[in-house]
Amino acid sequence: MTVGTKAQRTRERLAQVALDLFARRGFEETSVSQIAAAAGVTPMTFYRHFATKESVLIDDPYDPLIADAVARQPPALPMLAAVARGVREAWAALPQPEEDEVRDRIRIAALTPRLRALMAQGTAVSERAIAAALRARGGDGVSSDIAAAAAVAALNAAVLAWAENGTGSLADSIARATAIMESAR
Repeated sequence: MTVGTKAQRTRERLAQVALDLFARRGFEETSVSQIAAAAGVTPMTFYRHFATKESVLIDDPYDPLIADAVARQPPALPMLAAVARGVREAWAALPQPEEDEVRDRIRIAALTPRLRALMAQGTAVSERAIAAALRARGGDGVSSDIAAAAAVAALNAAVLAWAENGTGSLADSIARATAIMESAR
């Protein structure tokens, strides 16, 4: 657990307890009340940190960082290469996540139909953010949309495969996806 403010420590504790309960009992079978009780807080405290039970697994704060990094790429750079470089730049600027926790979050979400649907909604948000960044670099609308969809599909495939097979690092999987994107012509 990271040393930080009391609120950060509480949020991290809630997330860890939730992941543990989801893994042992199943996502659908675990309630917010059970998570809160196991973490030694009230359900209201849980809701101060997470809007929903689903948000423990689904929240993705990285879209704005990636979109900003993509928008900063040189306009002459091909779209997929710009996304690849933007993703690598954003990834390098972030604190590295606890990989076991990320892998557990992705596995649980991928195995739960309702969460899988929410992941798809998150993917659409990511695509729109990246497409807007590509347009900001001077790309036309349709080409920007296509490139963003291809890039997000590559990243999702890499991350899901990493979570499923349990080998290698998340950074290596992202590097592999971005290398493939950058080499596409």
